[in-house]
Amino acid sequence: MTTLDILPEVTCPPTDLWSDEPPLESDLHLQQIIILLSCLELLWQEKNDYYASGNLTIYYNEEQLKKPDFCGPDFFVVLDTEKRPRKSWVVWGEQGKYPNVIVEILSDSTANIDRNKKKILYQNTFRTPNYFWFDPNTLEWQGFRLIEGQYQAISANEQGYLWSEQLGLYLGIFDGKLRYFTVDGQLVPTPQEAELQQRQAKEEKEQILLEREQERQAKEQALLEKEQERQAKERLAAKLRELGINPQTI
Repeated sequence: MTTLDILPEVTCPPTDLWSDEPPLESDLHLQQIIILLSCLELLWQEKNDYYASGNLTIYYNEEQLKKPDFCGPDFFVVLDTEKRPRKSWVVWGEQGKYPNVIVEILSDSTANIDRNKKKILYQNTFRTPNYFWFDPNTLEWQGFRLIEGQYQAISANEQGYLWSEQLGLYLGIFDGKLRYFTVDGQLVPTPQEAELQQRQAKEEKEQILLEREQERQAKEQALLEKEQERQAKERLAAKLRELGINPQTI
């Protein structure tokens, strides 16, 4: 009998696990998650090395399978990974990767957990570099950056935006919603806003072309009228000369 014969059987934990999240608490929560997800997907439509999702379970240890007492983040982003659909995020099936960015949408029932228990978990276990929370009702808004193993509050810029070095974007409040802003402060549009902007830009371009065409036609009309006037004068002069009248004397 060899050493290999007496080794205990090793059982690997499952990786194909379904998400097990409670329903979202309000339409505001749903709308906010959709905005964060859809704006990033539009901005990063050429990228295939990230995963972003919302209200999805993150499985990070086996004990969690026996005692499911953790609700996944409202929104999170993992960088340097394959962009593909998933049933959940299983850390041990994703090369040990945890989210680079997490956003929690506060509510009366979850705010205390998001500010304390989850903050500690994301800091000490997940080691998530950027953690943000946002209350869609009160507009409470705060962000943290992991520095030497501890979360430090991110200072806002003059516009009140917080910088995420992980996303290369600012996050800030616009029209009562948490939104992304580029490094130069431009609002990252939703797909609907982008479509509207494209349609307006197209209409403006068509209007400019129409005005230029109308201006060209007006100039052509003026030249035509001037030429018609010249020809009429020439015919009149010719007729006067036929009558023996010098047009210059008139």
